[in-house]
Amino acid sequence: MGKPRSYAGQDIEISFDMSRCIHARNCFLKLPQVFDPARRPWVDPDAAPAEEIAAMIRTCPSGALTFKKLDGGLDEAPPILNRAAVLENGPISIAGDLEIAGEKMTRVTLCRCGESKNKPFCDYAHVDAGFEATGEPPAKEGDPGTDEVGGPVVVTGFENGPVQVKGAVEITSGTGHRLNVTKSAFLCRCGQSKNKPYCDGSHKAAGFEAPEF
Repeated sequence: MGKPRSYAGQDIEISFDMSRCIHARNCFLKLPQVFDPARRPWVDPDAAPAEEIAAMIRTCPSGALTFKKLDGGLDEAPPILNRAAVLENGPISIAGDLEIAGEKMTRVTLCRCGESKNKPFCDYAHVDAGFEATGEPPAKEGDPGTDEVGGPVVVTGFENGPVQVKGAVEITSGTGHRLNVTKSAFLCRCGQSKNKPYCDGSHKAAGFEAPEF
């Protein structure tokens, strides 16, 4: 896990973990007066209302940006529904009440191309690797059709193998179409599965190597 850098203002403290950033640019596109990579320091926590900044940070898919309210307001809470979204030719974006390697998180993007140098997190290596995988796979048969997808979710990576998402979670396409509702799923992170986003054991033949977490 990376070490975040903090920027404290009058009403909000913003933390940024560069090691988890996937350069989605939500921050700059939505609040350029606060987040400007061409400026030093690039974050100005007093350039917009604290709640406006907090609302934007909640949209950061990787969780590289987090916040702490200093004005007595509420800090970020996990979303009511746990969701794992399969992104076109890219990572799996998970938002929920997450625990990864003993650390609590609310938003992460997990590598599924197998090429990230920052596993288990995406580092945008899929672009240089030319990774191709649909973000609109077919829905899984036997979907129970429940909306009870809240509560804790533990994300575990097996050595040289898949990621297990254990807890009630809805797996969706990148555009939000429901693929599956499950309490346990094994997701491919080697990039070789013929049944993406799910693991089919291809990591063994591919000689995939990645540490457990």
